[in-house]
Amino acid sequence: MGSKVEEYMDWKGHKANPRNHGGARAAIITCVVEVLENMVFLSNATNFVTYFIKSMHYPTAEAANMVTNFLGTSFLLTIFGGFICDSFFTRFKTFIIFCVIELLGLIVLTFQALYHPLQPEPNRRSTHYQAAILYGGLYAIAVGVGGVKASLPAHGADQLDNGNQRSISAYFNWFFFCLCTGGLIASTVMIWIEENKGWNLSFEISIAALSVGLAIFAFGFPIYRFKHPKGSAIARIFKVFTSSARNWKASTTGVTGSSSSKFKILDKALIDDKISEREVEETKTFIGLLPIFVSTIMMNCCLAQLHTFSVQQGSIMKRNLNNFQIPTQSMTVFPLTIMLASIPLYEHFLNTFTKKVSNSAHSILHPLKRIGLGLVLASGAMAAAAIVEAKRRKTGADSATMSVFWLGWQYLLLGISDMLTLGGMLEFFYSEAPDSMRSICTALSWCSTSMGYFLSSVLVTITNYVSAKFGEQWLGGHDLNHTRLDLFYTILSVLNFFNFLNYIYWARRY
Repeated sequence: MGSKVEEYMDWKGHKANPRNHGGARAAIITCVVEVLENMVFLSNATNFVTYFIKSMHYPTAEAANMVTNFLGTSFLLTIFGGFICDSFFTRFKTFIIFCVIELLGLIVLTFQALYHPLQPEPNRRSTHYQAAILYGGLYAIAVGVGGVKASLPAHGADQLDNGNQRSISAYFNWFFFCLCTGGLIASTVMIWIEENKGWNLSFEISIAALSVGLAIFAFGFPIYRFKHPKGSAIARIFKVFTSSARNWKASTTGVTGSSSSKFKILDKALIDDKISEREVEETKTFIGLLPIFVSTIMMNCCLAQLHTFSVQQGSIMKRNLNNFQIPTQSMTVFPLTIMLASIPLYEHFLNTFTKKVSNSAHSILHPLKRIGLGLVLASGAMAAAAIVEAKRRKTGADSATMSVFWLGWQYLLLGISDMLTLGGMLEFFYSEAPDSMRSICTALSWCSTSMGYFLSSVLVTITNYVSAKFGEQWLGGHDLNHTRLDLFYTILSVLNFFNFLNYIYWARRY
């Protein structure tokens, strides 16, 4: 569903000139900004569980759920950000507004970290006032992240020819490369600063980095091309559903249906003269994307473990490399490094193969195939994680110390799984989305991450409830040596495998 250049405007409101507006240079700016934005987001999110435990004195399980709820809310709010983009503001303006909100949240948390009366006394829980400030800053960041992540990738893709699928695919590959670069900086430099120089400096650097990203993005204003919103797509979809329900008994004889053969029941909405064929087609396309979206949620539930229980596992394992102690959160360096290397290699392979065999190379790793491969790896990752945790518990019981590098398997497999799944979803949802719904459909990629984190919290609660009925909670208490995290990981592996079978069904029908 490519968009014509004439549909885009320059900053003066005139038709965009392809020679002066948009193109690779404008798209590159969004990729540079993504490095800084994701560095700030991940450097805080990755270490929040430690901050909540050590500085704000929350119990381990509660701190883990606070992190997953924060991450889940951040990604869930991308749907709201996408709705704003498609309905009211340009993607450029949406990014500016929500980036400022994220900055304000960071400033609140920085002030709390600097001003000790706003932190609880040693061995005491936060007061209601202290908790209110923490949650206020935390969820201001979540709101900002929701709008930023919904608008930035779609804005960058808008700068390119949407009819050139190879160009769009390359953009999302390099966008993901920049996302991983930001994650690599967060997992190394920022974590070292947090553990050795304190949270105060970390928050201050985050504010500076996000401010620079905002300035760089705004600097490209004259060369961007903009697509002005066409009103609420959600309202149009609701209108189609309402009209279809109202006319479900009526005959469609003499009514021209939409071009899609799927969801023919929605063609009954065309009986209403106020419903256009384009609105029905838009609704059908959006509904068709939902099963793919739902099928990726379980993988993101597995991914959530890297930010919670994996961090706690590493904290009680041997982390010394000569005289250097490796921060557990820096284990993500290994999969990130592999992902960073794989993207240029993939692009080189695809470019070389395309020259020899026309454009068929794109079908080799079609977005749906990439997503499916990512789901398989997630199931394998949790199986490996269960084996490693069982071994770690045994060495812990024997008063031995197991190397943190054993966690590398779950970090590696889940990292590659995330690259394939998230990268595939961003490309797939943007390319398949109706022209007027690209932001909100791209946001489905992040929303899947959100639902995965929330599902993780639910599964932890259910697991503790059920296991308590048969003896002792698998995930209760502060000491992982007395929990059954290995069994919880096994459950996740099995659930994700069945989820993969469900995905195959829907992907073949798409």
